[in-house]
Amino acid sequence: MKGIVLGQYYPADSVIHRLDPRIKIILALIYIVCSFLCRNIFSFVLLFLSSIVLILVSRIPLKIVFRSLRAIIFIMLFTAVLNVFWTKGEPENLLVSWKFINIYTEGIYNAVFIVVRIVSMIIGSSIFMTYTTTPIQLTDGIERLLSPLKKLHVPVHEFAMMMTIALRFIPIIVEETQKIMSAQKARGADFSSGSLMKRAKALVPVLIPLFISAFRRAGDLATAMTCRCYRGGKGRTKMTVLKCRARDYVMLAVSAAFTAAVVVINIYSFGYTM
Repeated sequence: MKGIVLGQYYPADSVIHRLDPRIKIILALIYIVCSFLCRNIFSFVLLFLSSIVLILVSRIPLKIVFRSLRAIIFIMLFTAVLNVFWTKGEPENLLVSWKFINIYTEGIYNAVFIVVRIVSMIIGSSIFMTYTTTPIQLTDGIERLLSPLKKLHVPVHEFAMMMTIALRFIPIIVEETQKIMSAQKARGADFSSGSLMKRAKALVPVLIPLFISAFRRAGDLATAMTCRCYRGGKGRTKMTVLKCRARDYVMLAVSAAFTAAVVVINIYSFGYTM
């Protein structure tokens, strides 16, 4: 859990940091869509290389990016193992056959492709959203993008504020969990030995104070917002007016070209296809 850095902003001076938050949200959505459009080895290689380029352009240290991936290692391994053992392929592509276990070349390809897809999605969405965008900028971007829904009486400002607070509280809750677990270990609690059921029961003394702490923080935040006369988005003005510049349109053009390249590669390239 110490590796979870979702929701944390990393200050730096890069092109991505200076982009309009609305454009970064759109770019993150496009990148996620492109990751699902990838179907063969060439498109996945392009996807992986693009995630490396994003890390270099954003000037975020690799160790910080890898820390965010540590939290999903189990998910990646579990998904890869499922694809290896459950994907059926052509008889001539059978690699291992032992009792009921059959491993095909297609299963290996699918496992690698799934891992690359998950890693690229996490890196791309994190760089465009949380690493290079402050919570205030993210709130403004979401609110401006969803502003047409105000005509349908949708509380856009409250929705954007809720999402931003939820993202911001993730690292705080993780840190609080570590403190509670350390305090419980100092009192003799054991979270690492025994059966799975025993370890799950050992987490109950952690969950109860964690929920209490989360509700206390929510109450303190609500009190602070009330003391500052917060009444929602109605009648509120913006200290910073969002305005798209040339670099924003250039990034949109690059994103469109990347999407087109993925589609073309999927159509015309050869090799194994998911």
